[in-house]
Amino acid sequence: MSSIILASQSPRRKQLLEWAEIDFEVIVKATDEVYPPNLSVEDVPVYIAREKALAVQTFAQTVYHAEHRKEIIIAADTVVVLDDRIIGKPADRQEAIATLTSLSGKAHRVITGVVILEGKKEIAFADITKVWFHELTQAQIEFYIDKYQPYDKAGAYGIQDWIGVVGIKAIEGDFYNVMGLPISRVVQQLQLLKN
Repeated sequence: MSSIILASQSPRRKQLLEWAEIDFEVIVKATDEVYPPNLSVEDVPVYIAREKALAVQTFAQTVYHAEHRKEIIIAADTVVVLDDRIIGKPADRQEAIATLTSLSGKAHRVITGVVILEGKKEIAFADITKVWFHELTQAQIEFYIDKYQPYDKAGAYGIQDWIGVVGIKAIEGDFYNVMGLPISRVVQQLQLLKN
């Protein structure tokens, strides 16, 4: 029997797996989201996702040591990149305002690193979506931050929120990747594991 574990407490990743009709459970083990300074921006979210997956795999092996059960662990990390600089989650209102102001009227990349572990087998990849924002007014930025409190989101926004509806001009790539998980690619990889 194979069991799928999502190594993330993101409600959006959970929702995307549910939409894909995948049975899974959520197990999260705290990891430091630090990475070696020499990594490329594309490799950073994959590195962090791998750390999350390995922490949960170690925990799952100690709890579910019965031989009849095999775990498939899915972990992901999303970063927003503007001018080759990673923009993380905002610490407070001022940082969120500064972040959205810097994204306003420009294109940026959203990179989600995904690591899927099954025993010693690992599938790892990064999915990249380019996002263009309209010019945002100060009033729009402050309204969004005060109403939606995007402090748990890389880049201080959620594409599925109000800001995505009114502020995003175009995207090139997977919409769901910007939400936090390139779900169709994950489903394809899970099917390959089953074969």
